[in-house]
Amino acid sequence: MGDTALEAVLRRDRAVVMAALVVIAVLAWAYVLWLAATMVMPGSPLPDSGGGDMAGMDMGAAMAPGFRPWALGDFAFTFTMWAVMMVGMMTPSVAPMLLLYAGVGRKARADGRPIASTGWFFAGYLAVWVVFSLLATGAQWLLARLALLDPSMATGSAILGGLVLIAAGLYQWTPMKGVCLRQCQAPIAFLAGHGGFRSAPLGALRLGIDHGAYCLGCCWALMALLFVGGVMNVLWIAGIAILVLLEKTVPTGQLIPRVSGALMAAIGIWIVFQAL
Repeated sequence: MGDTALEAVLRRDRAVVMAALVVIAVLAWAYVLWLAATMVMPGSPLPDSGGGDMAGMDMGAAMAPGFRPWALGDFAFTFTMWAVMMVGMMTPSVAPMLLLYAGVGRKARADGRPIASTGWFFAGYLAVWVVFSLLATGAQWLLARLALLDPSMATGSAILGGLVLIAAGLYQWTPMKGVCLRQCQAPIAFLAGHGGFRSAPLGALRLGIDHGAYCLGCCWALMALLFVGGVMNVLWIAGIAILVLLEKTVPTGQLIPRVSGALMAAIGIWIVFQAL
């Protein structure tokens, strides 16, 4: 295969992967937007009990289950919400890594040394965020049980919200944040430090889990801010997703997390002092 033909194939493969990532992200965001637009908040007028909109009533109850005990369906529904939301928020930021993987994968196959599919790596990455979604669901259940969530699924305590902002802001300055962020910002360095690409699917899956773990270490504190601005506040979700994307893709080193961390901590301190 000539160089020109090979380059065309590489571009095509990357285009296919990018198209798939766009579709996945769009579908996830469409679900989040639909959920935010259709859920019924407790305390608001409920649909006519004689009609067929019981699904809306159930959704409203599940989205703010602090107003009644959680059932198993509420937990499953909330877990699904978190998992889909994480897919929508995190897929754009992992796109550079996946595009690199797809390009190298095509070249490796052309050279007769195939590596495992990009899908295996992506599945490992998403598995980490699915586990995080389970933990986030548990945190939401606990906050709801303690009556610390308002109908918008934001913390009803100004002091607690301020403390979360302060903690998230301080974490942005920690060495752990820096180590994890560097792994996310430099896909080639990550691969070089973890033995390169894998030929076996399970190896690629584990590699994706490793990358997802660094991503989680980088972003978990930012995700905790969803409980400050509202778990279903679409603008708040989008703002956090954009911050995550900028941190990982804009070549400013630690500047963005440190500036954002200082702002978070300052706002959190102001909120706490206002509430005292």
